[in-house]
Amino acid sequence: MKIQLNGLPIDTTAHTLAELLREQQIDTSCVASALNGQFVPRARYESQALTAGCELEVLSPMQGG
Repeated sequence: MKIQLNGLPIDTTAHTLAELLREQQIDTSCVASALNGQFVPRARYESQALTAGCELEVLSPMQGG
């Protein structure tokens, strides 16, 4: 299925947000995610379904000032 990840088109076989993050080797303990513009709590990563064409933003906190 084709989705957008951080603005880039990708092909994935993942069905859930957690599966996608594992597939992309993204550490779920230190990211925040938004699916189609809506924040997704970490507790929902395992159950949050992905659909073709969805837009996912995965952000890591940045240090600095």
